[in-house]
Amino acid sequence: MTPSTTSPVVMGVIALELAAGSLPQRAALAAAEASELAGKLGRDLATHAPQVRDLDLVFAAAHFDPAEALRPGWPLHQRLRELHQRAPGRGDGARVIAFGADDGGDVPLPLQADAGLGGGLLRVLPFVLAGDHHTVDAVAERLETVLLETGMAQADTALLAQTAFGAQIEHARYMTLHDLAAMTAMQYEHGGLGALWPVIETALMAPAEEQWLDALPEPLLRYAEGEVHIALFEPMAWRARYAPREATDERLERAYQHFQARQQQIAAVLEAHGIPVTFAHCPGNADPRTAMA
Repeated sequence: MTPSTTSPVVMGVIALELAAGSLPQRAALAAAEASELAGKLGRDLATHAPQVRDLDLVFAAAHFDPAEALRPGWPLHQRLRELHQRAPGRGDGARVIAFGADDGGDVPLPLQADAGLGGGLLRVLPFVLAGDHHTVDAVAERLETVLLETGMAQADTALLAQTAFGAQIEHARYMTLHDLAAMTAMQYEHGGLGALWPVIETALMAPAEEQWLDALPEPLLRYAEGEVHIALFEPMAWRARYAPREATDERLERAYQHFQARQQQIAAVLEAHGIPVTFAHCPGNADPRTAMA
């Protein structure tokens, strides 16, 4: 998976599945631990694709919510690409470059996770592999083929991550961003958000295209030009579309409250993925798709 506007890289993550109730005590590792973990990461990846040794490995020893890695333009990995461009030693052979907390223990801005997304049991540490096009393409193809099925981190890698971050880790595995997207899509399907994933996927993979969610009883929304518009219906228009058979005021009120909660849930998920959301007023007599176009 490589952006088309810059030199190709392989983009991936170390995915840490935490035990219930175990949150990491540290947001990022100090330089020595970051370098040690990066070295083990490179070693583990090379067991799946030996040509990894011929590429620069750029690693952030800081953990993020998966949604932060799945945002349009891949900003989390783009930060690593930018840091890589400024790193010394270019032309001296393949490098392992790790970033973490500064000498005072503070996490620098490029590696600061979204504080509002800190409570999940899956945390990801991003990395990129950079080098000549042919090697990058070969490694990308290989890792896309094998990591999802066989990408468990070696035991000493998982133990180092657990000790260094101060968290109880159930599993540690490697994924490409395609793998992470596929896993997230499956989780959303199981969590009742499967209808929303095509909208997120379009924003990630084909941001210039348009995508609608138009499937009752879900809220109506349209993705276009980098943002999502969610239809805001007038009361009678909402009733005609979503609750034509509800006869009592009490049932209508419950249905409307449920619908509003669903709108807010969907908006929160989209915003976690870095997709701007606005609510578009839809007049009662208008075709809502026409009003949102």
